[in-house]
Amino acid sequence: MQANKKLSFKTGFLAVLCAVVMSWGLSVPQANAQENPHESAQAASAASNATAAKSSAKRYFVEFRSRSALSYGHAFLVHGKLNAQGDVGQVSRNQVAGLHPFSESSIPWSVGHVVPVIAEHGWTDGDTEDEYITARYRVLLTEPEYRDMLAFVDGLNKRTPMWHAVMYNCETYIGDVAKHIGLKTPSSTLIFPDEYIKTLADLNGGTVRTVPTASAAAPAKPKPATATARKPAATPAAAKPATPAAARPAATTKPAASAASSKTAAATPAVQPEPTVRY
Repeated sequence: MQANKKLSFKTGFLAVLCAVVMSWGLSVPQANAQENPHESAQAASAASNATAAKSSAKRYFVEFRSRSALSYGHAFLVHGKLNAQGDVGQVSRNQVAGLHPFSESSIPWSVGHVVPVIAEHGWTDGDTEDEYITARYRVLLTEPEYRDMLAFVDGLNKRTPMWHAVMYNCETYIGDVAKHIGLKTPSSTLIFPDEYIKTLADLNGGTVRTVPTASAAAPAKPKPATATARKPAATPAAAKPATPAAARPAATTKPAASAASSKTAAATPAVQPEPTVRY
């Protein structure tokens, strides 16, 4: 009888113990299941913040540009930090880097096509004025990349004291900067500056931005064609001979010649000026 009681007591105790263990084991996954959504939300938030930080990190830029000039043009670059709208905005002179012959005289530029001449670096007249820009290609940089590029430009200025139209010109200079930041560059530095910028953009999968100049917009108002076509028609050549001498037969033949010349002038097609933008 006592043995049966002991056996039933042990059996009941083991049953209670198993029930406690089973209930504890079931509660652990439920607790983990309740905690996992919170951890997942934290992980998603961290990933989102990392993506946003990565996208906002490239707030610096270098923009390779070309502009028109009295000669064949000039190539240079501007650099800095994007404004609040994510654009370059108005650049200042100290944001310009480039290579050109010293002084504003055309004599060093002319001599530099034969022998090297002393070079100057930085801003030239017209570099900060958008109406002279013919093409531009922008590359975004992180702050470390931008600081590294500035250090390279500073060293490049010290290593390039001379300018030559063939051996080392403005396109060679910006090409060295482009190579330093990992871009592919055109094989020739003896092409027009706007073509150089366009080729630079094409080689690196970018899009070149062209800016129409005032002379490129001139064909929209065909002044030469209007003046040539309307002058003979507006001239009252036929009425003049009839007033002074109506009886003279020679006077009657002049209006016919004038009308023929006006027809020839009206039939002649007007020559349209070619736009300066090449593409």
